[in-house]
Amino acid sequence: MKVIEQGILNRGERGTRRALATFPNVTALRDGTLLATYRVGTTKDSEDETIELRRSTDGGRTWGAPEVPFSTVVGGRRGSLKVAHATPLEGDRLIAAALWIDREAYPGQPLFNSDTEGCLPMAILVADSEDLGQSWSPWRVVPVPEDVGPPSLTSPVLRLRSGRLAMSIETNKGYEDGSKWTQRVVYVYSEDEGKTWGAPVTVAQDPAARFFNWDQRAGVAPDGRVVTFTWTYDRETTTYLNVRRRISRDEGATWTAPEDLGFADQASHPAILPDGRVVLAWVDRFGTRSIRARVAEGVDGPFPEGSEVVLYEYREQGKERARDTGEMLAEMSVWSFGLPYVEGLPDGEVMVVYYAGDVGGTDVRWVRLKV
Repeated sequence: MKVIEQGILNRGERGTRRALATFPNVTALRDGTLLATYRVGTTKDSEDETIELRRSTDGGRTWGAPEVPFSTVVGGRRGSLKVAHATPLEGDRLIAAALWIDREAYPGQPLFNSDTEGCLPMAILVADSEDLGQSWSPWRVVPVPEDVGPPSLTSPVLRLRSGRLAMSIETNKGYEDGSKWTQRVVYVYSEDEGKTWGAPVTVAQDPAARFFNWDQRAGVAPDGRVVTFTWTYDRETTTYLNVRRRISRDEGATWTAPEDLGFADQASHPAILPDGRVVLAWVDRFGTRSIRARVAEGVDGPFPEGSEVVLYEYREQGKERARDTGEMLAEMSVWSFGLPYVEGLPDGEVMVVYYAGDVGGTDVRWVRLKV
């Protein structure tokens, strides 16, 4: 695998509400267009953050002007949008899923409470497009029970082989909740292409609450298997472990045991190619301080070191590790590179998007890979 082209998808505008661009992703549409979404804001965690959308008709080499199609007001309450993903359905139809943060509940407060490990009230929203993302329906809130807490969205809606849709949600605690945090990942399923959603089904959890399954990225293989790659956090040692892979043959009802892939720490969304190969990028913040990618011959195959390419290297000196989980959550707001997302392209190549820059401004960058 090798890097063949790279460039800027969106450049951060320092000193403006578009200074920091993060949470990028890209989706290849039926007509060959690429649809990218990303979050912009004054800071990495700001009340003015929202989602922008751009399109490319030349394989990602150039991008159209930013669009702002989504409202940040939900149920009459002022909020912000942290991330949005688009999933193609039949024909020209898309479903978008987004993470919304209620900014009225605790005005002026950060997303994470470093004292309690809780977070602001949040909701998962979905909208539909009938014209490849040119227009969108109003938001609908995905209902979740109280024991899920403020829900996090870390993957696009999965279109399963059976035709059902699955949404991966991670649980959190309320902002002032000082109880022990037992984090888990749940799936909710839709039988009607996102109009309604069922009750949550737990798919990953450490009952002892030592290991957290954060930012679990998921994909569906051509044979219908679902594969996840998890950013695994050890609460006891306050360290990020190597990426763990798990596979389900029954659309999330049962899973293989977590498999250590031998590299750390935060995985990307995987690109699963039509021939079954998997391209995975990851962020290694405390080791090589870089973003890298490898390819496996199948969803259960190894990611050989010989296939590795370096996508980005951070040049500044490292900092001391956080002392507890609260500090670990708080320091996410100052990280200046990360969140790679990988997508297979119609021409057989692969695109990776990620953000990089410094605390004053971050860009969304793209890299094309030949596999």
